[in-house]
Parts: sequence; C-alpha cells; structure tokens
Amino acid sequence: MVSVEELPALTAAERLADSIADIVGAALRSVILHGSLSAGGFRPGRSDIDVLVVIDGHLADAQAAALERLVREAEAGSAAGIDVHVVTAEVAGAPTRAPALELRIGRYDGSSVEFEVERGVTASPDLLAELSMARADGRALRGAAPREVIAPVPADWIVDRGRHWLLAWRSLTDDAENAAFMVLTACRIWRFMVDNVHCAKAQAAKWALDRDPSLTAIRQAIQQYEQDPASVVDERDMADLLDRVLRETAQAR
Repeated sequence: MVSVEELPALTAAERLADSIADIVGAALRSVILHGSLSAGGFRPGRSDIDVLVVIDGHLADAQAAALERLVREAEAGSAAGIDVHVVTAEVAGAPTRAPALELRIGRYDGSSVEFEVERGVTASPDLLAELSMARADGRALRGAAPREVIAPVPADWIVDRGRHWLLAWRSLTDDAENAAFMVLTACRIWRFMVDNVHCAKAQAAKWALDRDPSLTAIRQAIQQYEQDPASVVDERDMADLLDRVLRETAQAR
C-alpha cells in the first residue's frame, strides 16, 4: 500500500518515466524504479527517485541532452532528488566487473553537489550495485520487468566494490556533510555481505544495531539522516564501524 508520504514521489516517478519513454522512443526496453520507493524505507525530503533505464543501442547526443534537461526540470514530489542511470540492454543482460555506463544524471536538491552528469563511461564498477538492486527489488514503470532485462550480478563483485568504498571512507571520517550516508551505506554493505539482501538505509541500520548495539555511530547517523541534519557523527565512532565492517567483509572473502 502506498503511503501518503510516498504518493507525490511515485506520481513524479511515473511522469518521469513517461517523458523518458518519449525521448528514447522505440529503443526503450525498460524504465525501472528501484531504491526506497520500490523496496521500502522512503523518507520524504531525504530519499531520491532512483530510475534505471535499459535501451537498445546507444543514446544520440540529442537524446542525452534532452534527458539532462528533463531531470533538471522535472518535479520530484516529496523526494530529495532524482538519480537516473541509462545502460544498454547488452550491458544489463551480461554484467561485467566494470560495466559500461551510457549516461548518469543525478539531481540532489539542497546538497552541495546539486547536479552531476556522466556520459559514455567505459568502466563503471559502481553500476554493479544499481543493476543488482534494480533486479532484486525494482519494478518496471514502462517496458519489460527487471528480471527480463537484467542478469544476476555475482555477490562477491558487489562486496569487493563495497570494500573499495569502505577503505576510501576510512580516511574521510571528518566529512560531516556525508557522514550519515557513509555510515548507513556501510551498514547496507555489511548486511548484503552476510545475508545477500539489499535493503534501505534505516533497515540496514536496525539490522547492524541488532548485531552489535555498541556501534554508536549508527545511532548518530540515524539521528542526522532522519531527524536533525545538524547533528554530529563522531569521527572515532565512525572509524570503529568502518573497521568492523572491513574486518567482517575480509573474513568472508
């Protein structure tokens, strides 16, 4: 059942899918909604609209430009932003460790980043998680169902890429703006490593606290993410969490 809080974002996602279909035309294979709007855990004003677009062949320059304008101007409803990935059917149907990315457009309202565009990336290892999440919990807004166009992604590939980011974040514990994101994503990586399950940030945080209630950085991150953006995640507590997840993911390899 759709909640009152989700409805404006879902309506915006449907309109976005219509416009994407108009721009891409006959080459469109699927527009897949994934992330918290599909899997659960959506937070108004904090969560994004996450969309994966699968196409036959490659985008023309005019199509890429039109998609960029669309994301810049689209209504986001109750979402905090819009994140669109475009991949070819060939890439989605046979993922590699570093799949090619046709186009990524990210709009993050109120963030210091605000807008990002990547075009024609030949090797995008972070795309693996997007493909895996879209296949597991996504739903088609237009076109084919996720499992018809996305092949399984080996779990160890996703864990290896997660460890890459855990190691990078270990030297960024003083990044106050992104601390909650890093902590909660670390929880998601941890749960995927243990249970092979993708889940929302809040769900992953609860799972991690059930596993070890002493990890105070998680409570601090939830406070920052859900209630008070000005609240602080302690650097040492964050380092302790990252070290814990790194140890456990190393043992599982």
